[in-house]
Amino acid sequence: MAELYDIVSQNTQSTVVSYYEKPNVVCEPSYQSEHDLENDLIGRLQRQGYAYLPIRQEAELIANLRRQIERLNDCQFTDGEWQRFFKSEIANEGKGIEDKAFTIQQDPVKTLRLDDGTDRSIKLIDKKDIHANFTQVINQYEANDGTHPNRYDVTILVNGLPLVHIELKRRGVLLKEAFNQINRYGRESFWAGNALFEYVQIFVISNGTETKYYSNTTRQSHIKEQSKGKPGKTRTCNSFEFTSYWSDAQNNILGDLEDFTATFFGGVN
Repeated sequence: MAELYDIVSQNTQSTVVSYYEKPNVVCEPSYQSEHDLENDLIGRLQRQGYAYLPIRQEAELIANLRRQIERLNDCQFTDGEWQRFFKSEIANEGKGIEDKAFTIQQDPVKTLRLDDGTDRSIKLIDKKDIHANFTQVINQYEANDGTHPNRYDVTILVNGLPLVHIELKRRGVLLKEAFNQINRYGRESFWAGNALFEYVQIFVISNGTETKYYSNTTRQSHIKEQSKGKPGKTRTCNSFEFTSYWSDAQNNILGDLEDFTATFFGGVN
């Protein structure tokens, strides 16, 4: 059973959890490759209750999304029902990052007209019973439909939707390199295909010893400012200052990826 860590305060620089005691473990080597760091993170998430899936392509992601939405709503779509629901409510080309954030945060229950002519409410996220939601972790997802092919490190799915993306660099590499890589993905491929990665709410960047997080809507605000020709007037996620640390009640920053994972991603069981 994963531990639950209560948040006691939050500001623009960090979030504070009330309790965290680092487990007694063998220290990691001073050098750890990005591959080893990724495998270690996935293993920790699995031990905390996240199911691992070897998903690499969008067709697999969509098939899993259908299964998870059916599971959450205790139903089984016909192919026609699923296609209507997917295209109108999930992958609607007219909806961007802000619309998708509103869906996840404020409007996660949609109406589907079934084949028999009746309407049914379909949940994407269960806000009333958070433990009814199912969390999974995937890695090395390949996005090949953008302006350049990209391969993402680690992504957390909630009911099949990619809601948290984690970009890693090996120990010793500047954390901002992971930050810059996410910005590049935003330009090149998050919007590609059915744009499911525009549902990501939180980005996490880590080099193993330092870890920070920030929101996707903040990143989108910077894109809009650039398109209006007003760079530098308002600091947004293009500024590394808009990333936040995660801390405990004693003001200890939980920067190590192990400590961050145990608390930030804890309590899914």
